[in-house]
This record gives sequence, C-alpha cells and structure tokens, in this order.
Amino acid sequence: MDITVKQTPPVGLKTPCLVTVVHEKQKLSPSAALLDAASKGYLSRIVKADELGKGKTLLVHRVPGVAADRVLLVGGGKANAAAQADIKKALQAVNAALEECGASGAALYLDDWRLEDADTKRVARMLGEVLTAAAYRFNELKTKDNKPSKLKRVTLLGKDRRQIAAAQEGARIGAAVGRGVNFARNLANRPANVCTPTHLAAQARELKKGQRKLRVDVLEEKRMRELGMGSLLSVASGTREPAKLIVFEYRGGPAKQKPVVLVGKGVTFDTGGISLKPAAAMDEMKFDMCGAASVFGAIQCCVELDLPLNVVGLVPATENMPGGEATRPGDIVTSMSGQTIEILNTDAEGRLILADALSYAERFNPDVVIDIATLTGACVIALGEHASGLMSSDQKLAERLLAAGVAADDRCWQLPLWEEYQQSLKSNFADMANIGGRSAGTITAACFLSRFTKQYRWAHLDIAGTAWLNGAKKGATGRPVPLLMEFLLQRVR
Repeated sequence: MDITVKQTPPVGLKTPCLVTVVHEKQKLSPSAALLDAASKGYLSRIVKADELGKGKTLLVHRVPGVAADRVLLVGGGKANAAAQADIKKALQAVNAALEECGASGAALYLDDWRLEDADTKRVARMLGEVLTAAAYRFNELKTKDNKPSKLKRVTLLGKDRRQIAAAQEGARIGAAVGRGVNFARNLANRPANVCTPTHLAAQARELKKGQRKLRVDVLEEKRMRELGMGSLLSVASGTREPAKLIVFEYRGGPAKQKPVVLVGKGVTFDTGGISLKPAAAMDEMKFDMCGAASVFGAIQCCVELDLPLNVVGLVPATENMPGGEATRPGDIVTSMSGQTIEILNTDAEGRLILADALSYAERFNPDVVIDIATLTGACVIALGEHASGLMSSDQKLAERLLAAGVAADDRCWQLPLWEEYQQSLKSNFADMANIGGRSAGTITAACFLSRFTKQYRWAHLDIAGTAWLNGAKKGATGRPVPLLMEFLLQRVR
C-alpha cells in the first residue's frame, strides 16, 4: 500500500473514498464539520438518524458539495484525546469497509485522529502502521479467493507545511513498521513444509540483497558442532531438516557502538519430540517460529528506515521431531557455555536452542540482548492474548521495554525472576534440568535462559499468547515487531 501526505482541503479532494470521524455524543470531527458545512447539514442529519458507536462505519455516496465519490463515516472515541486502542479499532473497521466497497484509494484528515499526548508525527506513524498491517492478506497458497487487497493508496491530508513535514516522517516510519509486521506474519503463516530452517535461511539471504549495511551469515550443523552447541543440536537430532543458526548484522551506527542483539526462537514445527504433543491444534505449532519471524521483521524495518544503530539478529532454526535419533527424556547434553543439561521433557525445546544462541551472542559484545520466543503454554494461561510476558535481569531494560510496549500498543507485563525460582531446575545428574515443576512455568523457563546470559544485560519476551490468534481469525499477529521497533527507535532520539 502506498501512503502519501498532502496539504489539501478535504471538501474539494477527488478521491474514491473520503474517511471522516464522528466522535462520542455525535460530535463531528474537523473534516466532518467541513463536509457538513459544504453539504448544508447533510451529514448532521445522517448522524442524528443513525448514531455511530465506536468502530462502526457508515458509507454515504455522493454527498452534496463534496468532490469525493463516497464518504465513509466511522465512530471514534473522545474528541480531544482518543485512546490508541479505540483508534486502532476504528482504523481496522475503516479498512474492512473500504475493502467491502472496493475502493482503490482513500483519504483521511490528520486532525480527525487526535491521540492523547501525541503529536502529528506520532499520529501519522500510527495511521501508517495500522493501515498497512490491516491490509494484510495471506493468499499466496490459495488458488481461489487469492486476490490481494483492493486498497492501493491512502492519502493523509494536512492543513499546513509544518504538519505535512511531521506527518510525512511519521507515515514513513509507520508504514515501514507495518511492512515489518506483515513480513513476520508471512513467514509465520507459511506451513512447515514450506517454511523450513532452510527456507528461513534463504529468506535471510534475500533480505541481504543490495543492502550494504546488512551482513547475513548462516551457520550449518558442522559449524555448530565445532562451537559445542550440543543443546541446540539435541533438538534437531530427530529431524531430517538440517538446523541453521541465522546471523544478521545490521551496521547502521558507529563502528564502536555496542549492538542491540535480538534472538528469536525458530522452531519451524514443534511436535514435542519424544514427549509428543496431543493432536488437537498441533497444526498451530508451525507458529513456534514467531519469535524468529519477529527478528526478521525488525531487521527489515532497520534496513528500510536506515536506522543509525547497530543491531544483531540471531535465529536458531530447527524442527522438533520424534525421529529414530531424537533426544530422549533423561538424555544429558552439553551446551556451548559448557553447562550440562538433563532433558526431562523434549517438548521444552525452545529454551534449548535459545541457550546456545544466547551464548553465541556474547561474541558481539552487546549493549543489551532481548530474546523473543513462543516459549510456554503457562504464559498463555497467565496473560492470555493481550500481553506478552517480560522477565529481565536488568530493571532499567525491563522498564524501557514496558514503556515501549505501551507507546506501540504492543504491551508486555513483567513477571519476577527471583533466585527462589531457580531451585526448581535442580538435577541429580547434570548442572540443570530443562524444566521445573508444574508451578510458575513461564518464570522457570526464563530462569533457565538466565543461566546463559551472565555476561550482558538481558530481557526475555514470552510471546506464546500474543504471537498468533486461533479460531476464525487464525493467523500470526506479527507481534512483537511494533514493541521492538519502538524500543529501537527510542534509542536514536
């Protein structure tokens, strides 16, 4: 989708559809008031007859005195300080209505979308991100109903040059984040017979093409063995698909600047291994690489926005299958760090591949390391689909991630990482077990990871509840790409 910004009055703009907002208590937005005046009260009469609730839309054809082919009314929140969630809901409803009416283009007036404590740049960024993400369709494997979104262009209308300049920068950032979200969704929505570790490696190399600031390296299993990555390789032992460790190095900042390292769990299909999962909803285990997908999405954003930062992305990628050479419960493996691990449950495999990737992260002398993983079902029970779980060894880092999540409307919630929880990982036969008891499963998984992060500041995002939706809306969400990008963007302000 092409998003542009123009200094054009809404009344005289020729467009397939002009979107305008009606706030609570039938209060007309700035553009709605202009259109109402031009149409001699036509819109006011419609609104009084058919009150619009939040996120509700009403399409009106050929409004008198207005150049647009159609006017789409949408119910917004408070007139002066709408909540970000309300605006996102309204924009998603707008996109659905535009698709239904077949409009190829639309225009929105910036002053209609006033966000609490936000300037024009922030508002335009939100509009760009949400509209780009809302137009997403995963149709690449369909032979029917495979048409792309009909909406090809959106114009944001401003009233003066200063507003236009701010909106152009905001829309540029927002659209890039939206495309990063959609890239992550594409990777995650592809089935496991398409999106293999080899496919992810190919996608990484494709992303590298023509980008002088981006380096991509793919470590094969031979190299992993040489590095002593017994923990990662133990997960790959039951599959015919070769494991990969994909390494992105985006060098946008000064040579001496310590990088932010993003580590994404890339289990392209998780059967549970020998500790086999139940059959119900096992198809959704193709989404067990959503952490990896979010790293891909964030790296793409860094490249597109030419961020003046150094960012490293690490993606340990493998399947977890119950083959003849698969790891058994009770097996003991040696990680890259030299620590030994008793594998009591082969379905707790994400932490095993992350352990070696987190050890590998040390060589980049990172400023901070953030891992992102669909790690525990316990996190789904604790937080549902609304918030990702956050645990960190550094409270300042945790607070920055929490704030970034609020700003991006991609929230996380901090859980404790106290020493008392470490006791559940004791093993009679190795340095640690890969699982604790029944209680506090999300926390004890993070405790396990923390043992491989002693050399740097580290945070863990458990996205098991937020990475995808099930039911009628089944599909990847692209989270937490918005949170990660907000965190990175705040570092360059």
